[in-house]
Amino acid sequence: MRMPTHTRRKTSLRGFTLVELLVVIAIIGVLVALLLPAVQAAREAARRAQCQNTLKQIGLAVLNYASAHADELPVGGVTNGPCCGTRSHESWSIQILPYLELQNLYDRYNFDLYNIHVDNQPVLQTLVPAYLCPSDEETDQLERPESGPGSGIEMARGSYRANTGRCGDPIQGWWDSPGQTNNLDPSWAGPFHAIGKPRRGNGYPNATFVSSLRQITDGLSNTLFFGEMTSKATNSDKRALIAATPRRRTFWAYTYTSYNKSCVVPQTRTLLVDYGRCVQVDGPGGSNPCKRAWGAIHPGGLHFAFGDGSVRFIQTSIDMQIFAGMATMAGEELTNVGF
Repeated sequence: MRMPTHTRRKTSLRGFTLVELLVVIAIIGVLVALLLPAVQAAREAARRAQCQNTLKQIGLAVLNYASAHADELPVGGVTNGPCCGTRSHESWSIQILPYLELQNLYDRYNFDLYNIHVDNQPVLQTLVPAYLCPSDEETDQLERPESGPGSGIEMARGSYRANTGRCGDPIQGWWDSPGQTNNLDPSWAGPFHAIGKPRRGNGYPNATFVSSLRQITDGLSNTLFFGEMTSKATNSDKRALIAATPRRRTFWAYTYTSYNKSCVVPQTRTLLVDYGRCVQVDGPGGSNPCKRAWGAIHPGGLHFAFGDGSVRFIQTSIDMQIFAGMATMAGEELTNVGF
């Protein structure tokens, strides 16, 4: 029998089996799990660098302000009356707007009216990237502050606060509240402790004299000017306290007491980055040190702008007495420490 001159070659197309497909998916999942932390770390590093640069611009803006005002710094805020029902006027963050290339926003603020006056509310509700850290969360949302005359008004959030100095411990008062500074050690004053309309010359018994760069005898490179302050709930078991956390964050243009100003209370709980947890931990002064705390969502620490224009990263494990020493401008503390 004669064989055919050629035969058809049969080919079979073989696909993945279910087991092989599951193995491939598992390998991809492992690779993603390995790469995701590295990607997140790279993104946080970029956000942190941008946050540092933004804070540096604020520090330089204040130095430019001082250069144009005979070395005087802007006041922490203007509140001419006792805490806590007195309506305030402008604060440091509004005064330096022209030096952040935000002259138009500055011109929209009426300095003859109260801070929360209806004509000034558009300024308070303006989201200003210059006052926001990219690592901070939900900064594009308006929120009502927890307390004060403006507690019913939605305002734009911020990420940075001015340093008013050292407060407590023991608790004796707060630099940001008129009438509560009488018992504070004058050597504890920080660069932005002044609260009130500046007046010069004799005949003003209640005059507020703003800080001058010449008064910072501890050294500009040793003195805190601005730092990060946000709050992120980390304990879902205490919902009542955590519910108030967004309303205890920084509001960049709200002059009332501590919403754009903080001080250094030498209690470790003030660096917990969680207002609710800070209150839960408790300590001298109750919730008041937590209202004037510092914090950022960077692993291990937060940025501060110093009086010489530099920005440095301070670990949350810092010795609190050294930290408090850096908050004063003429306390003569030893603050030359490494970063």
